[in-house]
Amino acid sequence: MYTVLLPVDMAESRATAQVETAIGLPNANEDVDVKLLHVFREADRAEEASPLQLRAGEHAYERLEEAGLSVEPVTRYGDPASGILEAAADYDADMILLGGRKRSPLGSVLFGSVSQEVTLDAERPVVVTGDREQQHIPSHRCQSCGEEYYTDDDLEIPSCRNCGGTKVERVGEQSEEPAPTA
Repeated sequence: MYTVLLPVDMAESRATAQVETAIGLPNANEDVDVKLLHVFREADRAEEASPLQLRAGEHAYERLEEAGLSVEPVTRYGDPASGILEAAADYDADMILLGGRKRSPLGSVLFGSVSQEVTLDAERPVVVTGDREQQHIPSHRCQSCGEEYYTDDDLEIPSCRNCGGTKVERVGEQSEEPAPTA
């Protein structure tokens, strides 16, 4: 069994990219055990909460289970980077699968970067996926013209920004008409 630590925060687009990367691992549905982690800042919140109480965590859990991967939600509290590194050591993770955000060099200096700290201090491989748009995983698609959207899965898009059509559906939902081919 190959253990993957998958820390999620509040961003669904990053969680989606992380999950799709985990699902794409060789023999993922047979050999990959995912520890779905969220590090809460306060101890009392971590004791009564779960990553599944976050929309991004719930979405990640459902998608991983749907793909047939073994997944266990876990929580920590304190500094996010330290919590991720401690969980990786405790579960003897073979890989840490992060969803980093794009920041300017100045932004990283001013605000720090959990991804940067984990990558520098980890004693195991770290993969940083970015978000769904960087991986070209759309959340919605117009069935009339094929226009793709990169946003929260739960968002309803009433009309297409490209053609004005009203058949903008979540990717993965069945449609009565196939999307046009280019």
